[in-house]
Amino acid sequence: MKVNLMHGAGGEVMGELLGVLTKFTHKNAGGIGLESLDDGAVIPIGGLNIVFTTDSHVVQPIFFPGGDIGRIAVSGTINDLAMMGGRPIALSCGMVIEEGFEVADLERIVASMDGALGEVGASIVTGDTKVLEKGALDGIVINTAGIGVAEKIVRDNGLLPGDVIIASGTIGDHGIAIMSHREGFDLGEQIRSDVSPLWGMVERALAAGEIHSMKDPTRGGFANAINEMASKSRVHVEIEEEALPIRTSVRSAAAMLGIDPLEVANEGKAIMGVAAEDAEAILAALRSHPYGRDAAIIGRVVEGRDVVMKTKIGGERYIEPPVGDPVPRVC
Repeated sequence: MKVNLMHGAGGEVMGELLGVLTKFTHKNAGGIGLESLDDGAVIPIGGLNIVFTTDSHVVQPIFFPGGDIGRIAVSGTINDLAMMGGRPIALSCGMVIEEGFEVADLERIVASMDGALGEVGASIVTGDTKVLEKGALDGIVINTAGIGVAEKIVRDNGLLPGDVIIASGTIGDHGIAIMSHREGFDLGEQIRSDVSPLWGMVERALAAGEIHSMKDPTRGGFANAINEMASKSRVHVEIEEEALPIRTSVRSAAAMLGIDPLEVANEGKAIMGVAAEDAEAILAALRSHPYGRDAAIIGRVVEGRDVVMKTKIGGERYIEPPVGDPVPRVC
């Protein structure tokens, strides 16, 4: 087997590569480690739950409607911490830069990263920089790692029968914004990336009620995230098609591109499984935050396996995990 682009796109093909990359014998520091394939690791230290995560970012184009590679780098790491209940504290930043990269663009990226950090009260505290010769790299690659502290750990495998599924906002915005921009569609401000640091929103939701499971639907989109949650939790999830929050402009662009909006990356959304009795309070908490204004209850958890969507016309269809993200290099 040789590595190809699909191995980095999320979904089932990426699982083949992860089977190789996770063959460490030393992969747990006493809490939750690499074996869980969750959004991060948990390391218990001195009575605290330290959440730790890392991510590398290769988005193309570097600047796009609604954001840039710097905002994704910071937001992605903050969101991985938040999905496990971690309040973000400190991030590292490693940049690999191609010779000839515009310093003005680098300044713009750094300013964008700083703005995202300021939204949640986190800081970049250490970093590293490498420069490669022209042609050895496509512009810039950014790696960010982050640590946070969680009062209560939330996992992606915690769904329970009776839970309600909530999406914190509209689905498919980021992937469709990237693809539309690449294809040269002049859509003005109709479709913009949702890239956002979500800790402030998640913090309100955690205070409002019992959240059993969370995941941000990045590579592979909503379809991949909900299937991972259901499979790891060993439950059946029923989604209501009419309840799914998808912008009309995103549906239209996705149809033109031949892409399922459920399978493309989001960079500012969370999928939650919450206790039924707390669902309305958590929904209200999400909607009270600017990044959760379009939050919606979209389904429920029952005994069984798989993910099924009840369609608008009264039928049912399986939501399958995608083979890979149809839009490469989105994060």
